[in-house]
Amino acid sequence: MVTLLHIDSSVLPGEASSSRSVAAAFREAWEEQHPEGAVIYRDLAANPVPHITATAWTAGFAAPSERTPEQSAAFAERVKLIEELEQADAVLIGAPMHNFSIPSTLKAWLDNVLLLGRTAGETPSAQGTPVVVVASRGGSYAPGTPREGYEFVQNYLEAVLKGTLGLDLDFIVPELTMAPRNPAMSELVPLYEASRERAFEDATAKAKELAERLAA
Repeated sequence: MVTLLHIDSSVLPGEASSSRSVAAAFREAWEEQHPEGAVIYRDLAANPVPHITATAWTAGFAAPSERTPEQSAAFAERVKLIEELEQADAVLIGAPMHNFSIPSTLKAWLDNVLLLGRTAGETPSAQGTPVVVVASRGGSYAPGTPREGYEFVQNYLEAVLKGTLGLDLDFIVPELTMAPRNPAMSELVPLYEASRERAFEDATAKAKELAERLAA
């Protein structure tokens, strides 16, 4: 039985969120391929994980026998998140751009699962696990655009997910999502619609491709 770890982080609910909508299309296609599979779902907007604290941080560097009760409790919460990542055969993350970066709730999840000597280091425990990130954004930050230098979502997640956790990273990027709601962007609506359609197609295709790869 295969397991998908699905994480949403958009503050917007349901279809109001492009990252949630595209991720839902990926998950639907995935479940069609794996009807008997398991899905671990975390909605970080509805149920945020604790932001990392000094207690939780230092617990990761202390021997179990030397941890205080507070450290042990805080570390147990981190271990739960780490084990969810480690047991996943694939990971799906909705990562909308909020103020040029990822939502703080997603950053909190990353801070908890990054543990030197386990998930990070010479042999990361989830190394090679495929992860698909739906990196939606209200404008466009693609190479050659005026705001190319403001792209801190893909750059950051590539450094963390691929460079540190060792995951096999792939992106789906629905862009210009503010065009239908911002009169100043009205001329960009056709580009938004094309990007949205492409994102849904990519989500379905990548889910099926990944399912076939894991089944092989």
